[in-house]
Amino acid sequence: MNKPANLYESHLTLRESSLPPGGEWRPGQPGWSLIHVNRGTGYWLESSSSTELEAGSVLLVAGDASGSVRASVLNGMSLHCFNVIPARLTGLITLGELESLKQAATRRELACRILPTGDPVRARMTELCARSNRDSLLVRLSLLQFVVEILGQELQPAPPSQETEPVDARERLRKFLAESPPDALLEISLDELARMTHCTPRHLSRIFYELVGMSFRDKRAEIRLARASELLATSQTKVVEVALDSGYKSLSFFNLMFTRRYGISPGRWRQKNGISLAGETRRNRRTRRLTS
Repeated sequence: MNKPANLYESHLTLRESSLPPGGEWRPGQPGWSLIHVNRGTGYWLESSSSTELEAGSVLLVAGDASGSVRASVLNGMSLHCFNVIPARLTGLITLGELESLKQAATRRELACRILPTGDPVRARMTELCARSNRDSLLVRLSLLQFVVEILGQELQPAPPSQETEPVDARERLRKFLAESPPDALLEISLDELARMTHCTPRHLSRIFYELVGMSFRDKRAEIRLARASELLATSQTKVVEVALDSGYKSLSFFNLMFTRRYGISPGRWRQKNGISLAGETRRNRRTRRLTS
């Protein structure tokens, strides 16, 4: 399995930064960045176009978008940026929705959206960013809701088929993956899923690989390790407890699988990506400038 890149960049946090006159900033983070111009004016620059940005402007930018924000040479800009990494929303979105977000990020016309002046999300975000308690859970949930609203069309399920039930095992599996959160695969065995999709385990293994790009076993392992990575990065839970909470009964086997997946031991991963037991907190990290 490929090792994920930059998966544990800042996620579901609202950061504030300033650009000097003429300064330029490229989002470049994984997932989607919701950007709010707090003060000043500038431009969103792409290879063949530029769009003026004013105070109150809101952009939703995919991590792979080839563009940048540039402050006017007459004044600087103050920005708020909220980053959402869909891969880290396990249990909240379905595999089908996750795939839809990945596809939307690759479409040039969807990779950057600048909300028009009258858009209600723009006014609501301006109000949220003006609050003194911008780090609160309710604010973060509201910002996540804004992202979902802007990307609403891409998250809509495919129109229902004329058939009452999917016509074959492939479509039954596709329907299950589209409607179920990734964690659901940890609660079901290959044989149980085969019975649900009305096919043999051997046939299920083949069509699962075709639809997901990896085996049923590897996908379950990926989900378990993603859960473990999240716990290591966001809590001070002991490594042995993280292993148990992630579905591993053996600490040594967990260490082996984690190191094979991420190229680093769980303890070293926590030191590099998680909460520092000695000093720096996540709140300190949020204050780092976007230009750093």
